[in-house]
Amino acid sequence: MEIRKAAMEDLPELLRVYAAARELMKRTGNPTQWGEDRPSRETLEEDIRRGDLYLAEEEGRVVGGFAFPVGVDEAYERLEGQWLAEGPYGVIHRLASDGTARGMLARCVAFCETIEENIKVDTHQDNQIMQHLLEKHGFRPCGTILAEDGSPRIAYQRPPKG
Repeated sequence: MEIRKAAMEDLPELLRVYAAARELMKRTGNPTQWGEDRPSRETLEEDIRRGDLYLAEEEGRVVGGFAFPVGVDEAYERLEGQWLAEGPYGVIHRLASDGTARGMLARCVAFCETIEENIKVDTHQDNQIMQHLLEKHGFRPCGTILAEDGSPRIAYQRPPKG
């Protein structure tokens, strides 16, 4: 699996990946986190313009995507709880797989660590699969943040190695 920055011409394939991820979420008891239309095309276009959207390819086929902005995220600055470490950080947002490739989170985290070691992420309380995977990969729950729509999310951080 290779990870690279997404470009506007990748948008149709990324939209397919996110549609597949929404269907998986519905089937596994998490129908409301992304609903029918999140992330929106406009959100993904903005991620691409900012240079924060990445995609994962296997044998030339797009199998996953995620955003990884580095810097202050206002929602994360208002955590109800306690972060494991302070300092600069990056946030994994909108991690998705079309279900055809295994190990998407592990590859995403390994890639993100090459950019910023201090990584934070959040997920919906109904997303049991993501919670399990995050904890399996060394992330610890730190409290609650509010998503853009005002709904609560469990916030995680992986302790930096240094």
